[in-house]
Amino acid sequence: MEPYRPELWRDLYVMLGTSSATLLGLLYVVMSLHLDEIANNLGYRTRARTNTIFLIITLIAAALILTPQPMEILGLELVALNLFGWSFSIRNTYRYHFKNRALGKVGGLSPYRAAAFHGCFLVGIAGGVSLVRGASWGMYLATASYVALVVTVALHAWSIMLGIGQDENLATRRPKRRSR
Repeated sequence: MEPYRPELWRDLYVMLGTSSATLLGLLYVVMSLHLDEIANNLGYRTRARTNTIFLIITLIAAALILTPQPMEILGLELVALNLFGWSFSIRNTYRYHFKNRALGKVGGLSPYRAAAFHGCFLVGIAGGVSLVRGASWGMYLATASYVALVVTVALHAWSIMLGIGQDENLATRRPKRRSR
């Protein structure tokens, strides 16, 4: 088994951490531009909060991976971080897909996006467990989880913006008059 060599992952995680921080900043800018629409729609509000939490999780993951420490400790930290993220994903899935579907539909919450988030966190947990067990290939799982989570958050944010745009178009569109 090849030993864990964190220096090989440094440049990748500097780039990933920077990407997460940049996306988090952009998300705040966009949310502030559409604050009324997000604040007045439970679905958009939930999705915006979840995206923020998930980007913070990726930023923390990058910081943990860039911190010099034993592979087993890193694995425990990644397991804990991914369990925390997964708990949000499970809570949202239960709340808006099983308990109250009508609220989930208001903001365009999708079971497919929920499944993608669950998958990201489960792969991250598997990567952390692998590192705890001494398997350096767990970094590949942790990285796959990280990249998939960033991509899923970006697509999730895009769908929020599309939904807000559609809502704004409906609000400004005037009913057409019938010609006689």
